[in-house]
Amino acid sequence: MRALRVSLVAAVLAMLATPAAPAHAHILHTVTAGETLWSIAAASNLTTRTVAAYNGLGEDAAVVLGATIKIPSVAEGQAALGGAGGAPAGAPASGSAVAAPAPAAGAPAALGAYVVRPGDTLSALATQTGVPAAQMAYVNGLDPAAPLLIGTVLKLPSGAPAPARAALPAPAARVIPQAGPRPTTARVDAAQVKALAAEHGAPGSLAAAIAWQESGFNNAVVSAANARGVMQIMPGTWDWVNRNLAAAPLDPGSAADNVRAGSLYLASLLRETGGDARMAAAAYYQGLASVRSRGLFEDTQRYVDNVLALQGRFGG
Repeated sequence: MRALRVSLVAAVLAMLATPAAPAHAHILHTVTAGETLWSIAAASNLTTRTVAAYNGLGEDAAVVLGATIKIPSVAEGQAALGGAGGAPAGAPASGSAVAAPAPAAGAPAALGAYVVRPGDTLSALATQTGVPAAQMAYVNGLDPAAPLLIGTVLKLPSGAPAPARAALPAPAARVIPQAGPRPTTARVDAAQVKALAAEHGAPGSLAAAIAWQESGFNNAVVSAANARGVMQIMPGTWDWVNRNLAAAPLDPGSAADNVRAGSLYLASLLRETGGDARMAAAAYYQGLASVRSRGLFEDTQRYVDNVLALQGRFGG
């Protein structure tokens, strides 16, 4: 009897010594056909901004079929919105003299983001925004001869006039053009980004800052402007890097190769800007030609300030 009592006491003590599982841990949700960030958040009685912040996404990010979204508890969501938690693994440590924001909290919206409305055509959008239709198709990974599907997310020229139908409600469903790079559920961390960047001629701290600002190191992110992956690369940029900068073909489904492509592109921008990190970061976000012809937009300035603050926290 004494032995039994001792065993029970030991069991209770062991239970008390074991850390309890969080009472309000997030749950995982796999994105199904037709779902959006808004619909996923609404189903859990949360705001889109809360779910976006907790996952390190922009509020207008397009979620990808098969991707995993973390649904936070109310407390976790509030912490993410307040910058007190909920950030993806690999975030820079806090406590620095410069408090840099997490991507969803401080990132400006993607420039030139547009969702195709009923009645839009590629040629009409190209005319309205002042670019050749073939160029718009190339940048977005589209077949210029194919019909333009309602709900397709597009990157329009930075600073271009809004299309005629931009005032109409955007379709709930999103169509992501089937071109590389492809979003996947893989993640990388700061050390991997810095190492890959250094191998490809870009400062590791600057590349890590851009990667964190753009995606929170999450390769599943697709922006409202059709950029994809850890470094948020457009299909046209992906093709250009493969043709002109990469020593070997890059895997469109690889998170590491997404970082390689972004690093090669960043290194080329640094060469074009004489090693000016501020101008290179601005060009990464706004486009080099636009920066040179129009200067930095207000959103670009905010983006650059965020990136340079983050760079210090990644060892730059």
